[in-house]
Parts: sequence; structure tokens; C-alpha cells
Amino acid sequence: MLLLDYKKEFLDGLKNEYPLEEVNSFFNILIEHYLNFTRLELALNPKKELTPKENQIFNEILGRLQQHEPIQYILGETEFFGLKFQVDNNVLIPRPETEELVSWVLSDLAEKESNLPLNILDIGTGSGCIAISLAKNFPNAKLSALDISINALEVASKNAEMNKVTVQFKNDDILNLNTPLGTYDIIVSNPPYVRDLEKKEMNRNVLENEPEQALYVRDTDPLIFYKQITKLANESLGKGGVLYFEINQYLAKETEQLMKEFGFKTTVKQDIFANFRMIKGIKE
Repeated sequence: MLLLDYKKEFLDGLKNEYPLEEVNSFFNILIEHYLNFTRLELALNPKKELTPKENQIFNEILGRLQQHEPIQYILGETEFFGLKFQVDNNVLIPRPETEELVSWVLSDLAEKESNLPLNILDIGTGSGCIAISLAKNFPNAKLSALDISINALEVASKNAEMNKVTVQFKNDDILNLNTPLGTYDIIVSNPPYVRDLEKKEMNRNVLENEPEQALYVRDTDPLIFYKQITKLANESLGKGGVLYFEINQYLAKETEQLMKEFGFKTTVKQDIFANFRMIKGIKE
């Protein structure tokens, strides 16, 4: 079968499940991943044939997409901050807004004049995307990262090795720590912050596939992780130390007030969609 003919079948098979632009994106990602064939090359070579094996692979993927399995899990990888990361259903799929958080941290680090190595901790590391991106782009830093999920840490460790960086990973439950965090210059976290009441806003591919413990909090205590992490950061950061959070856009004021109560000087930042998605607190 011609690849162009299969594309029509592919688009038709998903037209009732996703917007057309997203289906086209799926197709282009798949042909590049499995065939090493770009959209431009397809336009220049409309007679490209699919082998029976390739046709079978694409049909299997089409079925998984029809069940709203994320394409990143199907491929087993995604890109974040220009780096490749392995992902599976033990870790969240990294989001563009988290890239903005990493960019903010790196921008601030670039302004520091000190040549001394900085100790940075990533809490709730998941795939390791934050810690690994910081380590890759700021080698003059010592990166540590923790997560409650051993399976997530296995993924993160593979990603650190794949991206040739050193990150010290630790399995711990941030809500039930028995030992101090240690001493750090920077703490960064993208903790669970989606309230149960907001699940109706989530797409099926997220609700049915991504790990619940990394996403959701109860409506009655939505800032539970922010309270605990801010408390621990207050104990672990020295004067001038910085705490960065990705936050729930609907709870920006409440999160900022919480950090102020612990003595942090705060700055709230919007993402590219004009949502209040990040906050920085400097320990005074």
C-alpha cells in the first residue's frame, strides 16, 4: 500500500477521536519514528510504499490511539527541553509548561556569578525531566532527585544514563519523611496539584493512562504537597536559597500566600498561555 493511501485511512480512523491537526501530527511523528521519513519527504516521494510489516505496526498503533493511549507511551519516548526521555505509564508525560519552569531556573542560574557548585534538589522527579535538563544545561551543579515511586525512579535513572548526566536519585515519600532533606541552594518541584473537581477538564488519554499519584490531590487539601515542600525547603535552604514550583493556575494566590507565610519573597510567573503556572520563592 502507498503510504499516502494509508494516511487517508489513518486520518479517517481517528477523525472522530481527535482534532484533524492532532491526527496529522500523530501521523508525521509515526512515519519519522518508524520509517525515518519526514512530512517533506512524503510530499517529494508520493510513491513511497508501506511493507506488510510496517502496515501491521501502523494498524496496531492506530488501534491504541483509538483507545486514547498517549502516543508518547506508544513510542516509549518523548522530547523535553531538546533531550530524549523514555516514558511509560509509571511517569507523567513531560509538559511544555514544565519546560518553561526549567527555563526560568536556568535563566536565574545564568545570572549567578558564583563558580561554586550549587546543590539542587528536584522533588517528585518522575521521568527525571527537570533534574536531567538542569544537569545537562548547567554542569556546574550537583543534582539530586526524589520520588515516591520506585518504578518512576527506574525510568529516571535510565534517562540520566541516556543523557549522560549524573543525578543522585532517592526513593522517598515527601509527606512522610523521617530524615531531613539536607542542605540545598535550589529546590524545584512539580508536585501533584490537579483537584478531583478538575478531572472533568482532563482528556481521556490523561485520565486513563497517566499515574494518578503524580497528578491528583483531594479537593479538601489541594496544597498538601506545597505545604510540606515549602516547610522542608524553609529548613533546607540557606539565606538567598530559592524554591521553584509548577502550580495549579486556579490556586496561584493561595500558593503564593502559603510561601509568604514561611518567609519567602515570591514571584508568580505566567506561562505562554497566560496562565499563572510557576512561582519562585527566595528565602530571606
